[in-house]
Amino acid sequence: MALLRGAVELARTNDSVVYAATVDHGLRPEAREEAAWVAQVCADLGVQHKVLKIPDLPHGTALPARARDARYRALSDWAATFKNLPVLLGHTRDDVAETFLMRIARGAGTTGLAQMAHEFDRHGVRYWRPLLQLTRPTLRSWLEEQGQTWVNDPTNDDDAYDRVKMRNLLPLLAETGLSVDKLASAAGKIRDAETALDESTLDILNVAVVLEAGDAVLDLSKFHASSFERRRRVIMALLRWVGGKAYDPRGTEQWRLLQIVGRVEGPKNVTRTLSGVLITRKDDEFVRFSREFNAVKDTQTPCGEIWDNRWALEGPHAPNLTVRALGEHIKDVAGWRETGLPRASLMATPAVFDGETLISAPIAGLQNGFNARIVADFTSFLRGID
Repeated sequence: MALLRGAVELARTNDSVVYAATVDHGLRPEAREEAAWVAQVCADLGVQHKVLKIPDLPHGTALPARARDARYRALSDWAATFKNLPVLLGHTRDDVAETFLMRIARGAGTTGLAQMAHEFDRHGVRYWRPLLQLTRPTLRSWLEEQGQTWVNDPTNDDDAYDRVKMRNLLPLLAETGLSVDKLASAAGKIRDAETALDESTLDILNVAVVLEAGDAVLDLSKFHASSFERRRRVIMALLRWVGGKAYDPRGTEQWRLLQIVGRVEGPKNVTRTLSGVLITRKDDEFVRFSREFNAVKDTQTPCGEIWDNRWALEGPHAPNLTVRALGEHIKDVAGWRETGLPRASLMATPAVFDGETLISAPIAGLQNGFNARIVADFTSFLRGID
């Protein structure tokens, strides 16, 4: 509510327009009434409002994480209808402190401990967090001055969730000197160090990695001189870019992959999959990161839309045409070997179909008036999403 009121006040100073959305996860019966109340507040402020309903999100393991992922997808789809205007999120300094404690408890490294980013991209949409330097008490006081009420989500008081446990711990830590400000400040300093490491990682990527038709090819001869942490960061960045994942795999999975990719004396001629990516090491020369066909075999979009969050196709779009992975239809492309790309890589590239009839497979060499290009910005995958 503070984010909404603040955005509206700012918009009035520069003749901008604010749009608002409320996500109803379908997990609490009260959410519908709360969303209707927000809609009325928005109407009073002259703000166009939309309720985004998330279907079929059952209770169970990792519910907060699943709800977060579904929320970002819904918000990104909504933002796309406004030509991808930036989406503002209401995370505060308290959220930074809570997240910092949660990640300490999980044994996170510097990436996990760094303060959540002020800006980031997800699903092709830019997100901003303008309230990170403000605390919840500050925002509540401001709302009271505005005569604006708000609704407290009861799950914020449910100590079955790790975040609530950390929230309840903060007053006790403050008595020892570990205040919200000091915890958030520590996370901010780690963020600064992370930024420097990101720049170093990008330098390695520019030297050791070639992007090839949606694949990333790592030249091991230009890679092994780097420190272990830099090698880890490079490999995780490649996984995120090829696989389109916002989050890195678990630490044990990272370690196993680093034994294959990150060591000079690692196994030779090894193939494995992780995070929707096919990783192939050839001798001591190269490691290829390709999209895994099984991860995209059921992904289908209309011809004019972005496919697999990475590919845009240009050509004679038509309502009867769809885009999905080339897959076994590669046998229908006579000249695919002439591309010089591995069969497994080509199977996971976008192809245009009319029903079950293959019309075009641009990356495999069958164009028929179509071209395909990667639209995912590589540098935005340097770090996982907060």
